Amino acid sequence: MITIKEVSELAKVSQSTVSRTLNGHASVKEANRQKVFAAIEQLGYTPNAFAQALASSRSNSIGMLVGSLDGPFYGPLMHHAENTARNNNMHLIVTSGQESKSRELDSIRFLKAKRVDGMILHTDKLTDSELIDVVAKNPMTLILNRFIPEIADHCLYFDNELGGYLATKHLIERGHQRIACITGQASKVDSRERLQGYRLALQEHNIDHDLSLVIEGRFDHEGNHQVAEKLLDRNTGATAVFCQNDAIALALYDVCYERGIAVGKNLSIVGFDNDTYSQHIRPSLTTVNFPVQEMGQLAVERLLSMLNRSSASDISALQPALVIRDSVSTGCVCLLSSKSQV
Repeated sequence: MITIKEVSELAKVSQSTVSRTLNGHASVKEANRQKVFAAIEQLGYTPNAFAQALASSRSNSIGMLVGSLDGPFYGPLMHHAENTARNNNMHLIVTSGQESKSRELDSIRFLKAKRVDGMILHTDKLTDSELIDVVAKNPMTLILNRFIPEIADHCLYFDNELGGYLATKHLIERGHQRIACITGQASKVDSRERLQGYRLALQEHNIDHDLSLVIEGRFDHEGNHQVAEKLLDRNTGATAVFCQNDAIALALYDVCYERGIAVGKNLSIVGFDNDTYSQHIRPSLTTVNFPVQEMGQLAVERLLSMLNRSSASDISALQPALVIRDSVSTGCVCLLSSKSQV
C-alpha cells in the first residue's frame, strides 16, 4: 500500500505538506500542490478516509434522517440532497426513522457514530424539546420541514398551513361549501398544519367546520382506498375533497371510477405535493406544489454554510403554490352521496 511518506519522497516535500494538500489548506504553495498531485497520480495513492477524518476533524460526509427510503417525496428529497453534496465534494449518508421514535433516536446515534460533519433531520416523532436538545449537543444540525422558534436558524421548512389554506380557498372560490378533507397520518406535523390551513379557509368564509367531513388517511398508499370509500359512504353531501397529498387523491380517483362518480364534474378534488403523475391522470389533478427538489438542495447548501461558517441563504421557509388543472368544477350539479352515478 502506498503511503504519504512515499508521496512526499517522490514530490520532494514534507509529509505535512502532503497532508495539508490533501485537506485543502490554502497555505500550501501552488508549486508544491502540483508536485503532490503529480506524485499521487504517478504512484496511484489513495488517501485513507478514516485517517484523514481523524487528522482534519472532518469526514466530508453529511448525515440525513428521513421518514422512509422510498416514495414520491423522500426519493426526490434524497436525490437532490445527494447531488448537491457530491457537487461540493461531500458524501451523503442516509438512514430512516420509519415512523418510530426509537428508530429516529437510533438513527441519530448511528450518524454521530459515523463521524458525519453535520446532520439534516426530517423527523416526525421527536418533540420540539428533544430536537432543541439535539441541536444544543450537535450544533451542525439542520431541522428539515419543521419550524421551532428556539432554534429558528437551524430550521428549513415548508409552509404547510398556507398550502392547506390555498387548496381549500380555491375550492370555496369555485363555489363549493361542503368540502371534505382526507388527511395524512395525524401523528405527522405536515398533516396537522395542512388541516389547520383547511380550517382557516373555512373560517374565513364563514363555513362551519363539520367533523364528519374530515377523515384520516396516510401519506403513503396503504389503506387510502378504504379510507376514500368510508368517506363517500358517510353521505355527507360533499361536492369537493381536499386530499393532503397526491397519493391520497389517486386512491380517491380509483374509488370514484369504481362508483361511476365523475371527477371534476360530480366531485372536485385538490391534491398536495404536485407529484409527477398528477398532470398525467385524467382529469389532470389540481394540486399544491411542494418544492421538494429545492428543499433537498437548499438543505445541503445551508448545512455546508454552517460548517464553513460562510453566509447562508436567507431562505428559511419555502412557499406553496397552487397548480390549477382540470379536477375542480365551478360549483356543483348535485350533492354527492355514495350512491351517485354519472
